[in-house]
Amino acid sequence: MENAELGSLLADLESDRVERKSSLSDREKIRQAICAFANDLPNHQKAGVLFVGVHDDGRCAALPITDELLRALSDVRSDGNTVPFPSMTVQKRTLGGCEVAAVVVEPSDAPPVRYQGRVWVRIGPRRAVASPEEERRLTEKRRARDLPFDIRPVASATLDDLDLDLFCRTYLPASVAGDVLDQNQRSLEEQLTSLRLAAPNGLSTPTVLGILVTGKDPLQFLPGAYVQFLRVDGTGLADPVKDAAELSGPLPELLRAVEEKLQAHLETARDLTSGPTETAHPDYPMVALQQLTRNAILHRTYEGTAAPVRVSWFSDRIEILSPGGPYGLVSRNNFGRPGITDYRNPHLAEAMRNLGYVQKFGVGIALARQALLANANPPLDFRVEDTHVLAVIGRRD
Repeated sequence: MENAELGSLLADLESDRVERKSSLSDREKIRQAICAFANDLPNHQKAGVLFVGVHDDGRCAALPITDELLRALSDVRSDGNTVPFPSMTVQKRTLGGCEVAAVVVEPSDAPPVRYQGRVWVRIGPRRAVASPEEERRLTEKRRARDLPFDIRPVASATLDDLDLDLFCRTYLPASVAGDVLDQNQRSLEEQLTSLRLAAPNGLSTPTVLGILVTGKDPLQFLPGAYVQFLRVDGTGLADPVKDAAELSGPLPELLRAVEEKLQAHLETARDLTSGPTETAHPDYPMVALQQLTRNAILHRTYEGTAAPVRVSWFSDRIEILSPGGPYGLVSRNNFGRPGITDYRNPHLAEAMRNLGYVQKFGVGIALARQALLANANPPLDFRVEDTHVLAVIGRRD
């Protein structure tokens, strides 16, 4: 936004497009405001703006707009509490002689957006948790065009193809705040639609996300939605195979099966020479393997390919191959660089966050590198191609 438009919004009364904060002291309300602007319940189809550094009446608060403050505001996008990710920019501006931080939040293409499991909306100066009727209106606003692949409807699927017990028992309570669920009078179909597991087409058609997260047999509709595990007694694929498995199922079961398989193959050496106490050193840190396999499942392409995620465990290394090359802001040149991240499957990322497999977005590679360093493994090696990303993890000597 240009300064003239921002200045005009700042000078106006607080409305459903403008909110003012004098400081960062109440970060909860700041996050709620960002969530509400992303939902754009009045359907302005224009950005909402949060001004930090001005009082409610428009007076300048003389707040120092530091790099630390701007970073704190920017982190709201990817700290994992607001899903799907809000599209927003954070800039330092001088408006009417007052330095402010302007947080410009674009309307989401896939509402409802939730902050900590609650859908926040704004009409005029009111900010509140959406009523069931308001949430239904947000669901119906979703644009059918240009949807990410993970929330496109699967035309040949029906609700019978979803494990509805898994949804009610595991995914629903992990995704929606408990007090909201207690007051929830919506039907099962409405709940599935609200969480993007079914399309808002009035036909209760599961989406790709619904099939991946709660599908009884995801491979029936997405033939590449599995993990191929191979343990080789040697350094090449031609060497004898010690173990092989194809791991599949709805997302919670798939991730659990993958991590159980990885844990079963870890070997731990006992060090009696480093001091009075015995020290255990695994050949690979489990944290690194968890983060890299989860990343491969999350960031892979599920569109136009039947290739699985492949985990190949050799005697000297583990290779994790994810179908689909770099996406969006990520390129061969900046892959793995801190702060550079984008999401081919943004709503699958939301699901993994809801289920507790992602604590904060964009830090999986950093956590893996940190764990490998602490365990004295070789540095993580990525080989990035147009059609796939290969992570190579060297064995601890």
